[in-house]
Amino acid sequence: MDELRGLPHNTEAEQSVIGSMLLDPHCIPAVIERLDGEDFYLPAHQDIFDAIYAMFSRNAAFDPVTLMDEMSGRGTFDASSTADYISRLLDVTPTSAHAAQYSDIVRRLSLLRKLDYAAQEISSQARESGAEADTVLDSAEQSIFNLRQGREVTSLYKIPVVLMEVYQNIREISEAGGKLPGIPSGIPDLDEVIGGLLNSSFIIVASRPGVGKTSFLLGLGLSAARSSDKAVVFFSLEMSRDQLVSRLLSNESNVNSKKLLTGDLNPNDWMRIGEAASSLSQLPYLFDDNPVISVEQMKAKCRRVPNLGLVIIDYLQLMHGSKKRYDNRTTEVGDISRNLKIMAKELGVPVLCASQLSRESEKRGDKRPMLSDLRESGAIEQDADVVMFLHREGIYSDEVDKSEAELSIAKNRHGETRKINLHWSGDTTTFTSADRGYYD
Repeated sequence: MDELRGLPHNTEAEQSVIGSMLLDPHCIPAVIERLDGEDFYLPAHQDIFDAIYAMFSRNAAFDPVTLMDEMSGRGTFDASSTADYISRLLDVTPTSAHAAQYSDIVRRLSLLRKLDYAAQEISSQARESGAEADTVLDSAEQSIFNLRQGREVTSLYKIPVVLMEVYQNIREISEAGGKLPGIPSGIPDLDEVIGGLLNSSFIIVASRPGVGKTSFLLGLGLSAARSSDKAVVFFSLEMSRDQLVSRLLSNESNVNSKKLLTGDLNPNDWMRIGEAASSLSQLPYLFDDNPVISVEQMKAKCRRVPNLGLVIIDYLQLMHGSKKRYDNRTTEVGDISRNLKIMAKELGVPVLCASQLSRESEKRGDKRPMLSDLRESGAIEQDADVVMFLHREGIYSDEVDKSEAELSIAKNRHGETRKINLHWSGDTTTFTSADRGYYD
């Protein structure tokens, strides 16, 4: 063991991990759950592990002979030493029963090496001439977050690793019997089109003021928190947390929102509010109403939320970019949009963001929004995986039923686009599926 000389590593533990897999292939899944090739310090161990990983990923027959054949095909087999070394690994491994414990030792020391590397990178960035403290701090925090989440600081992944992840996702979806790949939105027609709220997706919900963007996002968050048992974080740059929770209380209790504002409540209303409050208090729904929060601050807060499932932001045009100067507001909004997309990928959860529309839609005879109406930046359309428009014709015409609403999926990177009919309840400020109900 050379932990005190050079970088931390334990040769005996690495040998025992690989020897365990050679002695008993049944322990391979337990090892692969904990390690990948770059967790091994010695290159020879990395080569052997990567070959085993590749064979396991395609369910190939495995033993020392087939392993050497695999390494030969990968160009990592040395005729003068590899066969003897594999035999030696079998001899020096005390037992395969402790493969998980050997793996934990290798993983712990690998993490220390990666932490050492990250510290050097952070130090180098901090010493650079003209370095921005906020930029370096965000980079440092992201590096540590990646290590905590078990992800590599590097972004280069070998195809067998990615194939294994894809294969595992497909298998989980298949075993779930048609279960949505994403978090249910609570609106069945929407889930049919976009597959639920998919991890790492950046989703825009846009409309003109007063149509109900905030209410729509609150409802999606409520459904996500209830159906997934994962934490939902709602960043509100416009409304206070008290106003938001009051809307949820009206939604959940089915008590007119105006009654909650005036306090004109009868005993039955109080009973329903009490039951609703008890139900809501059990949900992992978190609120932040800081009106000047940045994308970097949002990421920092979300990284500290256990079991994070969904991030909601209301709304994009109220945000400001980094402290650097922008030539115009359009460039700044484009920068914010791009950073939100990056945040969705880094956190590995869907990010739902409300957006305002320009007045152009109201100048047309048909006032339904179009992608060109997205306010201040075409980058929003480019960055978003899904763009949805909320529209209520009853706002503009007394001849239309005020309860009719429409959700138009104008962009869907994962599939089709479609219009969905919704029902709007002004009393409780909620949207539901027009024909099936909200939580069906």
